[in-house]
Amino acid sequence: MAVKGSSTAARVLTVFEAVAANQPVGVAALSRMLEIDKSAVQRALVTLAAQGWIQERDDQMTRWETTPRILTIAHSSRANADRRQTIQLTLERLAAQTGETAIFNEPDGAQLVVSQVAESRQALRMVPRIGSIVPARTSATGRILLPYLSRERQTELLGEPPDAGFLELLEACRARGYAASSEVNAPSMTIAAPVFEVDGRAIGAVAISGPTERMPRGSHPALAESVRHAADQLSRSAP
Repeated sequence: MAVKGSSTAARVLTVFEAVAANQPVGVAALSRMLEIDKSAVQRALVTLAAQGWIQERDDQMTRWETTPRILTIAHSSRANADRRQTIQLTLERLAAQTGETAIFNEPDGAQLVVSQVAESRQALRMVPRIGSIVPARTSATGRILLPYLSRERQTELLGEPPDAGFLELLEACRARGYAASSEVNAPSMTIAAPVFEVDGRAIGAVAISGPTERMPRGSHPALAESVRHAADQLSRSAP
């Protein structure tokens, strides 16, 4: 069954757009401009003001203008887009350097997911689908992110509390600075390193993935150095 949109919400958004385009502007002018009843326009204005989107202009007539809130949202959106672009460029450099597919994985609620990918140019390559779920327990991503998370968050991502043996494995990955695993997909090997926010929170992991035969255990330290360097470039501070 199709879900109908809200006519009231649509009217509020219409009034907001009109205020933004014609500010400062009063109720009567908005009513004429939009061909909407004054009382309906007034209700929309009160709603927008209560939510912090508009404010009354400090003059003799009651006229409305937008608040800086929309600028804050726009700045945040732009910053996020810039961040994604930086991640993609870093992944592309890492893929070119190592010859393997480079990936950025991050927590999404109670799961780890693939969010960005730069494909290897080799004929035989591993390319995870964006949005696919990454198992927290068996993946290199999970094993390098979980050591930096609270026990409650670890339990949420794992689906159960971590046991002593698994915690020991996590600590070894943390001490090494990277994790390597072929348990998610046996023909492939993945090496991952953590990415940190400015406050030291682990927010994701950079990884490379390729056929196990091209990534034997002896090559892991050198490959991991490249992965760690890419992760450090994306981190806003070291933990």
